[in-house]
Amino acid sequence: MLEKLLKWDRDTFVYLNGLGIETYDTFWATVTNIATWIPLFLFFLILLFAKFPKKEAFYKFLTLLGLALFITAITHWTKISVARLRPNNTEEINTLIRILKSPTDYSFFSGHASSSFSITVLVFLFLRSRIKWGLIFFIWPILFSLSRIYVGVHYPIDIIVGAIVGLLSGWMFYWLYNRFIAPGSASAHPE
Repeated sequence: MLEKLLKWDRDTFVYLNGLGIETYDTFWATVTNIATWIPLFLFFLILLFAKFPKKEAFYKFLTLLGLALFITAITHWTKISVARLRPNNTEEINTLIRILKSPTDYSFFSGHASSSFSITVLVFLFLRSRIKWGLIFFIWPILFSLSRIYVGVHYPIDIIVGAIVGLLSGWMFYWLYNRFIAPGSASAHPE
């Protein structure tokens, strides 16, 4: 079963990565770069402070920071525990694929997927009652995650598991915020 799953993962990766066209390399290399998204992070912060009283926004911001630290730690721990080579470092396929980035750390699971989905879920849940167009935020983690296949550094299962971990982590931190932080904040109101 595991062998079949890993074969599907490798074959699907090679196929999807092979769909890349040189014309779009700059676009995907830009999308996969975390610095590209700094304006979005600033926008999230501006929205929090614009839509909530200052104290409540600050606690929400601290919750986001806690989530970012948590997701970074759990992703790093999982990568070194599983020690799965990235496609760009796997000899049996790295001559068959397009490689635009060459990280040397491990692949499973995708930190891009876990961090972007977790942050987006938490921001969405915080703001969903204040803005009607919050679902558009999910364009970021979808593009950010898919870029990892395009640039040759993550298998589909890395992305899928990273996204699931991110979604669950975002929900968990939202629950923790409402359970433990919001009740202690005079101006914070659980949603």
